[in-house]
Amino acid sequence: MAELTHLDEHGAARMVDVSGKSETHRTAVAEGRIRMSSEALEALTQGDLPKGDAFAASRIAGIMAAKRTGELIPLCHPLGLESVTIDFAVEDDGIRVEASASLTGRTGVEMEVMTAASIALLTLYDMGKAIDKGMVIDSVRLLSKTGGKSGDWRARP
Repeated sequence: MAELTHLDEHGAARMVDVSGKSETHRTAVAEGRIRMSSEALEALTQGDLPKGDAFAASRIAGIMAAKRTGELIPLCHPLGLESVTIDFAVEDDGIRVEASASLTGRTGVEMEVMTAASIALLTLYDMGKAIDKGMVIDSVRLLSKTGGKSGDWRARP
């Protein structure tokens, strides 16, 4: 199998050829946070936003983003995801979003869950910006991945 690199023999960017890799079950989980005023948090959690149900819109946006990561991130492979979930946890000063995805394939889903979490957070911002334009999105990171040649990985707490 050829070396897995995004550079061809002339140093030009290319999509990695994964045709020689074995298909394995692969999963990944990512998280991110959006911090906001207590007024915005209350409106968001009570469903009192002028634009409607922020959690429903954010969940759909995150899932759609995961499915389209290959179109959004240069050199990412388009993947046939088997599952994508977006979950929310209300915290004292905001919302934590957790995105997970899985498939059986030749490449992992880390970029898909990172994209899903980011877009879900941006959607929460969009839904609540009329109340708090100063919301802060931060801490988007990969929490875990399984499968593939590199095996399993977990972030440190």
